[in-house]
Amino acid sequence: MMQIPFNLMAKPAGATCNLQCSYCYYLEKGTPYMEDAVLEAYIRHYINEQPSHQVDFVWQGGEATLQGIPFFKKALQLQKQYRNGKVITNAFQTNGTLLNEDWCRFFRDNNFLVGISIDGPAELHDPYRVNKGGKGTFKQVMRGLQLLLKYRVEFNTLTVVHDLNAKHPLEVYRFLKREGSEYMQFIPLVGKKEAVKPLEFGRFMISIFDEWVKRDVGRYFVPVFDAALANEAGVPAGSCVFNDYCGQSLVVEHNGDVYACDHFVEPQFKVGNILTGSLQQVMHSEKQQAFGLNKFRLLSAACCRCDVYKYCRGECPKNRLPDGLNYLCEGYGLFFRHIRPYLQFMANELAHQRSPANVMRYASSKFPPLN
Repeated sequence: MMQIPFNLMAKPAGATCNLQCSYCYYLEKGTPYMEDAVLEAYIRHYINEQPSHQVDFVWQGGEATLQGIPFFKKALQLQKQYRNGKVITNAFQTNGTLLNEDWCRFFRDNNFLVGISIDGPAELHDPYRVNKGGKGTFKQVMRGLQLLLKYRVEFNTLTVVHDLNAKHPLEVYRFLKREGSEYMQFIPLVGKKEAVKPLEFGRFMISIFDEWVKRDVGRYFVPVFDAALANEAGVPAGSCVFNDYCGQSLVVEHNGDVYACDHFVEPQFKVGNILTGSLQQVMHSEKQQAFGLNKFRLLSAACCRCDVYKYCRGECPKNRLPDGLNYLCEGYGLFFRHIRPYLQFMANELAHQRSPANVMRYASSKFPPLN
């Protein structure tokens, strides 16, 4: 059986979280934490069955810090035990509120990449990212971020784009730059009362792109910009969201249950259990293969004919409407049509073995001076 490359994210604390963000899609289910037998099976199977030389571990939640540092020390010991000559990396997603000096020393000493969730300045972060008492968490998150900087822990930021901060794109972008984020993920909120409107999301991304393309290329990184350039250049986008097919990013829950995708942790999408089966058998299973192929199969014909399908590839199935289109279609259409000339310029630079950062000179002739 040919081995299929895949990613396997772990949620060792399940849905358990110390916050009560109003827009969270991953509801608290009172789940227990991951037991040692599940942790051992997860690490052993993931390393042994991953065909690539590098194995990337991603720890998420809920809130993964609730699992405690000793759990992750044990994980590192198991990675060392089973690595078999492979390169191991660790990434850790957190809301940042529980970070302290012990956590940051641990991350630094073990080369963890930390993702920290923050939605912008206090007035844009606090309304929705609240604790169990309904209080905003901006001060606690900023304390955690400052500790990451103090200990020189490599980090990136994840910003949920909702109906409030979508109206202030440059305020959000400039705030993140000021606070030391060099890699910024912007995740559109869909399916909640706080959801961003499609065109508003498109305008949000355009405003950030217009500043980035004139002064920040090569200094700050936004994954959707990189994926769009990859699709323009005809190379893999590096993100299942912007590929034709998906199904290669599984998630393992605290009890060992494996699901087809982080956004589909529901009974009908359970594809196995780490304690009882092979991950490669899961990847080759008819159920998982169908899940991945359906990203393209279930698109509407109109979507496939769209002039920006080359870039969006239907985006994520979790945002799919009954007609096969994507909730964000209008916004992505506006955004990708706007940035297309700059993508074409950068792709041409790459094709001639020149730096895509040369686009900043090109952009300067197209845009008025920035403030």
